Amino acid sequence: MVERSCAELIAEATAAPVDGWGFDWLDGRATEERPPWGYVRQVADRMATVAAALDIDTGGGEVLAEVPQPPPLLVATEAWPPNVAVARRTLRRVGGRVVQVAPRSRLPFRDAGFDLVTSRHPVDTDWAEIARVLRPGGRYLSQQIGAGTMRELSEAVLGPLPPPATRHTAQAVAAARTAGLDVVRLERATLRAVFHDVGAVVWFLRKVVWTVPDFDVDRYRPQLERLHARIRAEGAFVARSRRFLIEAVRPAPGDVGSA
Repeated sequence: MVERSCAELIAEATAAPVDGWGFDWLDGRATEERPPWGYVRQVADRMATVAAALDIDTGGGEVLAEVPQPPPLLVATEAWPPNVAVARRTLRRVGGRVVQVAPRSRLPFRDAGFDLVTSRHPVDTDWAEIARVLRPGGRYLSQQIGAGTMRELSEAVLGPLPPPATRHTAQAVAAARTAGLDVVRLERATLRAVFHDVGAVVWFLRKVVWTVPDFDVDRYRPQLERLHARIRAEGAFVARSRRFLIEAVRPAPGDVGSA
């Protein structure tokens, strides 16, 4: 096989689409361990038992598309316009409806309208809004990005960074309780992510924009060239992603204390 240059790999990744929230483009070029709790299965199990469900920050609708028994009312929100079109096509097959929202806006739904609210990797979590739209006894289930995720990659591009100030599990638990929700489950995982070429790095940074918030190929080309050389010398670049699963319940009248 002819070895491809750094410039060729970067150009290919820059031209590739990043719509939706699938990562198939990375097949054979990067891998990431999956959390042990099986988020998609957890969502599917709960969706099969409820009448009305909402998925926040649905991306391209990839998680909901795998639900074999969707509830009678299935709604999703998405703020990024390119993803909205993808999600609408995807969720049409399972009878889901996608509502485009503005970033960090109030949820456009009535109080106590849903038995279940879900979200995988939300940009932000508005715990008060989640509590508002949940029915008493309703649940919020979310897989979230933990503090310091992919820090090795961020620092390879940006240089040394201060300790992360946000996305700590303790902050999520405190915010949920402040909103009146009982946290009934919390799990954490640190997962190995491996990049086999610099094109995979570029595509990932274009898609997962919070890793390097101002990422631009031309601005960071020297860092990318160093990463390319490192991958050639070591065989891969390894980073760690951090995830946590949180489940919270809106107490029903008469409930006492937290589970």
